Amino acid sequence: MAVELGVIEGFYGPMWSWAERRRLLKTLAMHGYGFYLYAPKADPYLRRRWQESHPAEELNELVEFARLCQHQGVRFGVGLSPFEIFNHFNDAAREALASKLKVLDRIGVQELAILFDDMRPETTSLAGTQAEILRWVKAHSGATTFSMCPTYYSDDPVLDRVFGERPADYLETLGAELDNDVRVFWTGEEVCSREISPGHLKRVGDRLGRKPVLWDNYPVNDGDRMSRHLHLRGFTGRPAANAAYLAGHAINPALQPVLTAIPALTLAESYRLGPDYQYGQAFEHAARELLGDELASQIRRDILSLQDAGLWRLSEERREALAHTYDAYDHPAASEIMRWLAGDYQVTDEMVQTQ
Repeated sequence: MAVELGVIEGFYGPMWSWAERRRLLKTLAMHGYGFYLYAPKADPYLRRRWQESHPAEELNELVEFARLCQHQGVRFGVGLSPFEIFNHFNDAAREALASKLKVLDRIGVQELAILFDDMRPETTSLAGTQAEILRWVKAHSGATTFSMCPTYYSDDPVLDRVFGERPADYLETLGAELDNDVRVFWTGEEVCSREISPGHLKRVGDRLGRKPVLWDNYPVNDGDRMSRHLHLRGFTGRPAANAAYLAGHAINPALQPVLTAIPALTLAESYRLGPDYQYGQAFEHAARELLGDELASQIRRDILSLQDAGLWRLSEERREALAHTYDAYDHPAASEIMRWLAGDYQVTDEMVQTQ
């Protein structure tokens, strides 16, 4: 059974250029990825300053990207995080939201995702209010597909510690009150799940009354700790049998858009091969296709340093040696490794708290 694959550009930290975004889109479209949601946490006009419009130049880029998606046969969407709107969904909030939705319609948004993640609720009827917001959005948007991310998007108790204890029967209430065609994102048993199993997805689907869309937090590497590691290996812990319990599977990509395509291609291979999938072989296939034999072999030799050790545990001598090695390659993937070694992709706690 096949499952629709997609990208949710939903990480914290430095944003990609539009050229980087276009390159990744074209690569993944060729390998069966069917939707792309633009939702970087660093875009303030989708999150903390959502009531303001993007500058004209950024709007033009979004329009052009939407057209490219259409040309590539990929559904284009935007993830809008109207910051903590569920605490005060009043007339003023509705008026601002209506204005924002008109702008998104003009851009050419096909899928509109309303993202309630990483916000602290104060209302006593969280699920009901969020379902009400989705119904209102559907009535005022020209999008054809609607999705949402719950405030509690995982079983992970870290969400309760950071955002307050989740309401009883939150998922059941959300599933009962949302329209049946609204897609619901879920990250698994943890925010960054090591493994996602059919049994877990079936339980979540039963609670929601619909199959969830997996928001997979691999290969994302934002945050102070993760940004010190490159996530390059092929996907593991996502058996192809999950497809029976999913409405879609979207990856949250790494901060490095060229390198992120390596694991992205292995996910497609995982679903294609099913029980015959081998993550090491899949890495080899993807890396050689994207980077060429020589650079792919070099990264394979260095993967313990790049992914496992990370910048914290690399000696200055080892970092200098790696920089010397990758400086010899004229390839954007090597450039990303060079930038990572220089600390250009470091995500601070302040970024996470303010974006």
